Amino acid sequence: MRYPTVLSIAGSDSCGGAGIQADLKTMSAIGVYGCTAITAITAQNTTGVRSVQGVDPSVLKDQIEMVFEDLTIDAVKSGMLYNKSSVKVIAETLLKYKPKHYVLDPVMISTSGSKLMEDDAIESVKEMLFPLATIITPNLLEAEALSGMPVRKVEDMQAAAEKLLQLGCKAVLIKGGHLEGDESVDMLFEKGKEGIGVRSPFVKTKNTHGTGCTLSSAIASYLAMGEDLKSAFMSAKDYIIHALYGGQEMEIGHGHGPVDHFFMLPHAKFKDQ
Repeated sequence: MRYPTVLSIAGSDSCGGAGIQADLKTMSAIGVYGCTAITAITAQNTTGVRSVQGVDPSVLKDQIEMVFEDLTIDAVKSGMLYNKSSVKVIAETLLKYKPKHYVLDPVMISTSGSKLMEDDAIESVKEMLFPLATIITPNLLEAEALSGMPVRKVEDMQAAAEKLLQLGCKAVLIKGGHLEGDESVDMLFEKGKEGIGVRSPFVKTKNTHGTGCTLSSAIASYLAMGEDLKSAFMSAKDYIIHALYGGQEMEIGHGHGPVDHFFMLPHAKFKDQ
């Protein structure tokens, strides 16, 4: 017997709420084995990002290849890719090893507003990685940057998704966490199929650090477990909602704290901060 196994290619978050750390927590909570290839190291906490250092592309390549040479990878998820050199390495290795599923989370800006990707990397992601992706998972701001059009309401999601699908990915999930109103609407668009929307009330919490990383990792995890894309999306959506509710009362740091990845497990008693 072996665990379904997911490789996360992403940046490291020193405060543990997003990036590689959030990915591993999500995968462990869902019940798959997580492994990693780190693209960049960030110095950050719940209030913001102080500095970013990219990993040498040759070391990034070695990380990915060492994992694929030894483990059976059922799905790959990528997050913060940082620069064009990293994107090129990832495209080359994915073409070489051909994983069954590839979930691309186009991480560009942190929750605190810090830029996490160099400008020349964005076009490289579209050209080199979109055609390899099972699904891409932009939020509204990322969908705007990638499609070149405003995405402010649900109707805009359809038009933006059509543009992104033309770039070669098989499916687009546009996350509606930045919509105005009382509801969040996430829209899944698969090539050749009608869009599927999931509405949910906004969870009243400041602890939203790493929600995008968590959702994309959850999708990759459920794909690795054998669910189809629609089912993996629905399962991942259910997981992130519970993680947001579970983290409502948590006090970790002084800014946007993380979701509760292990909401289903008993926790230590809270202590006064």
